[in-house]
Amino acid sequence: MLDREGFRPNVGIVLLNQRNQVFWGKRLRTHSWQFPQGGIKHGETPEQAMYRELHEEVGLTTDHVRILARTRDWLRYEVPDRFIRREARGHYRGQKQIWFLLQLTGRDSDMNLRATSHPEFDAWRWNEYWIPLDVVIDFKREVYQHALTELSRFLPRPAQPNRLARGELPSPDRANEAKGHLPQVAEDAPPKHQEDTL
Repeated sequence: MLDREGFRPNVGIVLLNQRNQVFWGKRLRTHSWQFPQGGIKHGETPEQAMYRELHEEVGLTTDHVRILARTRDWLRYEVPDRFIRREARGHYRGQKQIWFLLQLTGRDSDMNLRATSHPEFDAWRWNEYWIPLDVVIDFKREVYQHALTELSRFLPRPAQPNRLARGELPSPDRANEAKGHLPQVAEDAPPKHQEDTL
């Protein structure tokens, strides 16, 4: 099913774990990794298509996830001719996608890449949120950039362990910070660096 401009309606899925890492799937018998995605069938809403694709490609159901957000508008990418079947060239241009941000409420063990007889992926892993931009195939990069940027506003705040609840005393610096006083740093002291997590 193509629109008048030659784009196939499609959904993309950004699935988060509790650490805001994203599901990244390796396409069957290739070295290509991507987010779950798939076409919208005639009569389906984008949300219905998303849940069907989620089950077909990852093995999850509505019981395993909750929807956090979706992109407002269609995001389009064109597929280079070398990736288009010869009989489709000339009228098929690419995909137009609605992207969904999902939170996994189940467990990693609920994933099942063989939920159907036509699997899409043969391996998966968790990645930091922005890593896919560095490794996705070139012609999808701009859409990934738009989708991840738009959806990033809805990322949940990761749960912070409550150390005081376990009976640990705060350090003097933390006690001062809690009172609104920042710790003093000598002018010639080297700056502290945070580990880069991206």
